Amino acid sequence: MIAQLAVYPVGDGTSLGRFVRKGVAVIQQSGYKYEVGGMSTSIEVPDLDALFDLVKKVHAAHVSEGAQRVIIDLKVDDRRDKEATILSKKTSATQKSG
Repeated sequence: MIAQLAVYPVGDGTSLGRFVRKGVAVIQQSGYKYEVGGMSTSIEVPDLDALFDLVKKVHAAHVSEGAQRVIIDLKVDDRRDKEATILSKKTSATQKSG
């Protein structure tokens, strides 16, 4: 299962780097494969329970950093017909058809 996660603390100024670093540290500690992008982070997780547990931990990291309001944008790709990974999705999207 692949998820795209973006977490936004609201009302704490324009620079969000310290929040992003806290969230990425939580994801890194989880041991799941992930890639940080310019606007979100892609994560490979085994199931929804693992994903929601991780999202709760990232949320808690933002709150502990001082966020008074947190917006979570989460997209989930639960592909059942074959194994999907971040790499396989990127490869599929960038392959030239021919």
